[in-house]
Amino acid sequence: MSKLKAVILAAGAGTRMASEIPKVLHKVLDRSMLAYVIEAANEAGAKEICVVVGHKAETVIKETPYEVAFVEQKEQLGTGHAVMQAEEFIGEEGNVLILFGDTPLITGDTLKSMVDYHNTNENAVTVLSAMVSNPQGYGRIIRDNNSTFIKSIEHKDASLEELKVKEINSGMYCFNAAILKEALKEITPHNAQGEYYLPDAVLHILNKKLKADALVIDSYEEILGVNTRVQLAEVSKIMRKRINEQHMLGGVTIINPDQTYIGKDVKIGLDTIVYPNSFLEGRTSIGTNCTIGPSAKLISSTVNDFSIIDQSTILSSSVGEHTNVGPYAYIRPNCTIGDHVKIGDFVEIKNARIGNNTKVSHLTYIGDADVGEYVNFGCGTVVVNYDGVNKFRTTIKDYAFIGCNTNLISPVKVEEKAYTAAGSTITKDVPAYGLGIARAQQVNIEDWVKRKRNKLF
Repeated sequence: MSKLKAVILAAGAGTRMASEIPKVLHKVLDRSMLAYVIEAANEAGAKEICVVVGHKAETVIKETPYEVAFVEQKEQLGTGHAVMQAEEFIGEEGNVLILFGDTPLITGDTLKSMVDYHNTNENAVTVLSAMVSNPQGYGRIIRDNNSTFIKSIEHKDASLEELKVKEINSGMYCFNAAILKEALKEITPHNAQGEYYLPDAVLHILNKKLKADALVIDSYEEILGVNTRVQLAEVSKIMRKRINEQHMLGGVTIINPDQTYIGKDVKIGLDTIVYPNSFLEGRTSIGTNCTIGPSAKLISSTVNDFSIIDQSTILSSSVGEHTNVGPYAYIRPNCTIGDHVKIGDFVEIKNARIGNNTKVSHLTYIGDADVGEYVNFGCGTVVVNYDGVNKFRTTIKDYAFIGCNTNLISPVKVEEKAYTAAGSTITKDVPAYGLGIARAQQVNIEDWVKRKRNKLF
């Protein structure tokens, strides 16, 4: 198998996006457009990838957490000029894909098909093409009566007859690396813009009597590029539909796919139901027979079988089996929620472990804590974990009962089967089977209201 590399062009300013963010970093669902293209190249078998950056190069490099090389195109002088900046990377072995960082719908399967077609037919260059009903503005793939590739021609240079052709050049290529390097030397800026165009490399290859061809893909959507936020929304809709359909065909019920947003890496088990306005992102994994949403947000989290996440947010945490979270709960990073747990409304948990069969039913904050099994939290409990300088951990052991409106001042321990009285501020450890009470004795002042009212009125 021939060695395969990829060069991704991502240097443009993207002025029509009207944004301070580099165009290729604008997101489709939970990742940048550039990220999708890098992943597609990897999936196609490209072991080495080079990204050509230019506009806000430092930002693009910083926000691209992949093992790729970068080269800078300091002046944007056309696609050919961009590829020239990667000449050293391209080398002279095997094949190289030329891709664009603003075409997030391209798939690894399609790129692999192009590479396979390229190798099988021993082409010097293979163009990825598509049939479209309205090819206005696109370069055309011109073939003879035997459907043999003759040339690729820009729209502005095409004859009236050639403009009738519906097969367009996507701008994506698979080149023999050595032949591409030679062809790049022949490209000149022979146009009003003074730019170097990559399609001229194809013309050079044809002039050398080397083999060029185009592979027509089934779905025109895959080559859609993004130049405006309107197009970004259109591409996002297509990506959302693509991902949601995969899950539905795999046994997931999505109540309203048009209002459900699932990232590419998310895994969902059989017979799980996802309700509208839910956002599942990152490396989230959901088990079987779960109910997610409505209006749930899960980022890089795990939810195990038969659990319910109702109108709640979970970030970088795990939830066990048969556990109910929400509505309106907030699970912050680094939390482990056990099996058969109840996390109720307006509960916030941060950097904590909650044991099996524990109930935190409502209006409670648990931060930096280790909570055992069968613990019950009364309404309004606060684990006071921060003294303004340092954070401390609290430990609550199995079968403890935390009374309503208890403040647990960390670091403190509530031992097994201990109780805290409602309204207490606990600053000392509570022993097993003990009752911690920390509240002032009630005093009733007779006729206080009458005297107060007389002063006011």
